[in-house]
Amino acid sequence: MFVGVGRLVLHLPANNSLKGKRRVVRSLVDRTKAKFNASVAEVGDNDALRKATLGFCVIGNESSHVDSMLSRVCSFIEWLGLAQVLSIETEIIPLGGEIGQGPRMHEPPALWNDDDDTEEEEW
Repeated sequence: MFVGVGRLVLHLPANNSLKGKRRVVRSLVDRTKAKFNASVAEVGDNDALRKATLGFCVIGNESSHVDSMLSRVCSFIEWLGLAQVLSIETEIIPLGGEIGQGPRMHEPPALWNDDDDTEEEEW
């Protein structure tokens, strides 16, 4: 399994209010989520009027597919023309033992206490 994460820093040249910024960012986030079924959120520069930072994430079985999806998301946001892309940063993270030390497994929390003093019923 591969997880692709990305960060886009955007410039909103025509924006003069936080309300206007929220409208543009919400449109970018909603349209990108709808088209790519990706997780997208504003992750930085929340108080800046003309700058926004979006983070996004995609997941897949093949590194090449995840890389392609990351590129397509970036191109789509740029193509929308609602903001100028100042910088793009992406990373693909392998999970499940493809590279590195392998997965970290976590035990689920116990739902009952096995150390009861009650006697077990024989079946």
